[in-house]
Amino acid sequence: MTWATRAAAAGLSALAGVAARDLLQREHTLLRNFPVIGHARYLLESVGPELRQYLVAGNNEERPFTRDQRRWVYASAKKQNNYFGFGTDNDLEYTAGYSVINHRTFGRAVPTTHVQAGHETPLPSAKVLGGPRGRARAFRPESVVNISAMSFGSLSGRAVESLNRGAALAGCLQNTGEGGLSAHHRHGGELVFQIGTAYFGCRDEHGRFDLARLKDLVASAPVRALEVKLSQGAKPGLGGVLPAAKVSAEIAAARGVPEGVDCISPSRHAEFSDADSLLDWVELLATETGLPVGIKAAVGDMDFWRELTALMASTGRGVDFVTVDGGEGGTGAAPLIFTDSVSLPFQLGFARVYSAFARAGLQEQVTFIGGGKLGLPDNAIVAFALGCDLVNVAREAMLAIGCIQAQKCHTDTCPTGVATQNPWLSHGLDPELKSVRAATYITTLRRDLRKVAEACGVEHPGLIDNTSVEILTGRTASRPLAEVYDYEPGWGLPSAADRAEIVRLMTGAPQGGSAPPSPTAVG
Repeated sequence: MTWATRAAAAGLSALAGVAARDLLQREHTLLRNFPVIGHARYLLESVGPELRQYLVAGNNEERPFTRDQRRWVYASAKKQNNYFGFGTDNDLEYTAGYSVINHRTFGRAVPTTHVQAGHETPLPSAKVLGGPRGRARAFRPESVVNISAMSFGSLSGRAVESLNRGAALAGCLQNTGEGGLSAHHRHGGELVFQIGTAYFGCRDEHGRFDLARLKDLVASAPVRALEVKLSQGAKPGLGGVLPAAKVSAEIAAARGVPEGVDCISPSRHAEFSDADSLLDWVELLATETGLPVGIKAAVGDMDFWRELTALMASTGRGVDFVTVDGGEGGTGAAPLIFTDSVSLPFQLGFARVYSAFARAGLQEQVTFIGGGKLGLPDNAIVAFALGCDLVNVAREAMLAIGCIQAQKCHTDTCPTGVATQNPWLSHGLDPELKSVRAATYITTLRRDLRKVAEACGVEHPGLIDNTSVEILTGRTASRPLAEVYDYEPGWGLPSAADRAEIVRLMTGAPQGGSAPPSPTAVG
């Protein structure tokens, strides 16, 4: 570059700087002299998410759930037509990482065709929760789709009640979340009681874990399993604070904390400090309650999982289930850096955890549960192919009962009354109506999962193996799911005995078909 060229460039840069400063000065003058415009600017910013979702954004632009995804959930919850016409508008050819499900021309199972067929068909787990370890109250979950951990306090009482009533109607489980077991959880739905770092609902007056209170609580409600929460996808490695203003008498009673005082969830447990002591505590809880006991965690450091599986293989102690929460999970409020960049996304994190158990020969003894946008059929199918036995739904269940993805969950100003403790905002949420929508969404998701399984030639989504899914790597190439995640042959499926039993249980399910064969049929 010559000196003349450099001088000209410097001059242009200076002029650009002057122009930018002049523009900023004019904007500040305008806002100072016309404060109404300034207020309008902030008003538009505050309703930006809603404007983009309903007026501006395309079908596949919004996050965390696109318009198409939300439309599918809303239509499913209302038992409306949730089909889409004119072909996909997803950019399959140029989307690396896109999952494609390989249907089979011939298979043991044939999907039904009618749009509503399969809503009432049970879809139980292929594994017995707690069975391999001989827990006294082991059971086979009636539904492969269940409601994920969302605490009363994060959600309104009416939202929790709607989900619990919906769980009862759909025959699925509702996880209480770490915020304790409230009156809103006692409307017929069976529960997984989550034990977090603050031991809400099973703590003494000093905040210490109280085994006697846990046993009393379990005896008073339809609790089917206990889940020890180590971390979650929304805020992995962090604790939490429920501000004093939100700690009402009702929340205080459910959690066992003082009313009107900041409610603190520490970042670590006090009852154990490593994988070895964790297993001791799990066995204590299982022995004292008879319930299956599992752990929930987002995935980061793999040393923990390798140590855990080595101890389970060598000592005979163990967890009954593992819930892997993807980093894309999001019902909890957290710093942006944690929601965006801490912990692995579901597929990658789950595959690593499953592989650790499989290499230790433990994968058939543990029920694997997945969470993180798995309330959408395509994501759920990939989860089952990777080895999930159950999937949990959280934000999708919120959408089913009225959430509009306003992304105000952390402000106590949720406009639909789902994620707020403001009585004025939540009073319009009708549990009688919304519970039916929650149940209908869950049964519709189960119907679609069963249809896809049958299109893959099997009777149940838990029998979809990883050869049925491949991942696009560009416009002209793809890789099998097993190859992408370094799975060995046979990984991802239940044991032979569990496969045979779930096929037997599904034998009575309605099947599709065609007209009777003609006299000239050849097979």
